[in-house]
Amino acid sequence: MRLNQNTVLLGKKVALVPYTSEHVPRQNSSPHPLQRGSPVTQAGLQFLILLPPPPRYHEWMKSEELRHLTASELLTLEQEYEMQCSWCEDEDKCTFIVLDAEKWQAQPRPPEESCMVGDVNLFLTDLEDPTLGEIEVMIAEPSCRGQGLGTEASLLMMSYGVTKLGLTKFEAKIGQENEPSIRMFQKLHFKQVAVSNVFQEVTLRLAVTEAERQWLLEQTSHVEEKPYRVELAEPVAATLCEQTWSHPLPRPDSCMGESCTVSSGCSRPS
Repeated sequence: MRLNQNTVLLGKKVALVPYTSEHVPRQNSSPHPLQRGSPVTQAGLQFLILLPPPPRYHEWMKSEELRHLTASELLTLEQEYEMQCSWCEDEDKCTFIVLDAEKWQAQPRPPEESCMVGDVNLFLTDLEDPTLGEIEVMIAEPSCRGQGLGTEASLLMMSYGVTKLGLTKFEAKIGQENEPSIRMFQKLHFKQVAVSNVFQEVTLRLAVTEAERQWLLEQTSHVEEKPYRVELAEPVAATLCEQTWSHPLPRPDSCMGESCTVSSGCSRPS
């Protein structure tokens, strides 16, 4: 989605940043002949080759458990790059990368990839009801689970959906065995409305009444909205409560090309 391509939502525990190609570094799809840590002998001297580690996102999705919980397929780096560029353009998908806010704000600022803990998405795919958004959140970094990062990421995304996208209803589809994620959404006032034994998932929904809207804005009153690229927008920070409906940024010629168990959603449309 173009609307959030220059938006950062900074909370207490997480920072949400746009999903760009920097999060899926494009590499040669053929395997490198030298592996990380491979010894090489030259002129009688032995050297140790230290290649850069594989991209974090790609490594996460090699986990069979994670792919099962997110209903995802194993993709090549090239396929991930193509998907990222497509999602940047698709107006029915809003995606943020979830960063560890404390790490991300450290000085000197570390590489963004080292702060990544997961992602959060809104899918606006109901043609008959444009005010409905399907939400999913994934905390993929094992060491960051169970600390409330998924809860805050969900609250930030829901508040963004209400204030910027005009959403009044949310839906979450979660694997039946993913009890921590079900409990998390129930704490966010979602109610279970359906169970599918065929797909082994439960559906939870939230209608954003005026009372729910006020509660949601109160929960995110500390959040700062900032530009991701200062050169693309005026560097003005404001809380989500102070925001009203805003129109999308001027349309660029192309997408940006620089672009609790594990998951709270069990489906990941491609």
